[in-house]
Amino acid sequence: MKVISIYIEAGITGFESPAAEYTELGLSLDELLIKHPNATFIGLANGDSMKDVGIFDGDLLVVDRSEATVHGDIIVANYNGNFVCKIIDKKRKELISASADHRPVPISEADTFQIEGVVICSVRLHRKSKRLTTCLH
Repeated sequence: MKVISIYIEAGITGFESPAAEYTELGLSLDELLIKHPNATFIGLANGDSMKDVGIFDGDLLVVDRSEATVHGDIIVANYNGNFVCKIIDKKRKELISASADHRPVPISEADTFQIEGVVICSVRLHRKSKRLTTCLH
């Protein structure tokens, strides 16, 4: 995949095609977004609990299993059989949502809990893809 550097403005001026004078950059999205290809997976965000950090329902999450988890990271975890995306509070042993609508969830010894990886970035799709939805479900 080639990245085309075209600066897009909200207003429309002139009649020249926006693609008339573009340059291609030798960069793939894989190279840009994925540091450890063998340890990275993509998940689909579901719900609104992470909206205050810019993760919305339907966003793609790039998750790296090889990154060391630190306090305050956005993670994907298996919590009692459910995959969740939350902020990890290692000091209080809690999963924190990025929305005032959701309370912190304590992680106790009785819980099944496994961190699956650190969310490196999220990608928002402005037109949903049936193919993508089929692949991720």
